[in-house]
Amino acid sequence: MSTATPIAIAVQTEDFSVDESLARLRKAAPGAGAEVLFLGRVRDQAGVVKSLTLEHYPGMTEASMRRVCEAAAARWPLQAIEAIHRVGALAAGDQIVLVAVASAHRHAAFDGARYIMDAFKSEVVFWKLEDRGDEAVWIEAAVSDHQALAGWSTAE
Repeated sequence: MSTATPIAIAVQTEDFSVDESLARLRKAAPGAGAEVLFLGRVRDQAGVVKSLTLEHYPGMTEASMRRVCEAAAARWPLQAIEAIHRVGALAAGDQIVLVAVASAHRHAAFDGARYIMDAFKSEVVFWKLEDRGDEAVWIEAAVSDHQALAGWSTAE
């Protein structure tokens, strides 16, 4: 693991600012030549999803997010990582997750960010309840999420 890689993790109910996150990333990695930022939103799913409520286990969730980010920092030459995940009740279209990665070069930044999101979807424990108007459904990681993460074990 690269102990020199600054990693900032947050799980919060309040919305976050992409601009502020990018400013923190740039401060943590002022010499980076590449920055990749992934922003996830609650999908509308053609009007079917009214809201999404996320629950987590405080302490455990942040620790698992940190382990994922540390694994990325050990695998790629990343200069800084910031990851924010929201919990609570979120409406369709709301920001839900942000992963920002800085590196000297684009390939490491892209791969690091993609790996972190793939691992977050499969390994970080969040309980998600979709309100579909006429019913509420607990959802789990999709098979495709697990397949995406498994692909990293064979990727160079």
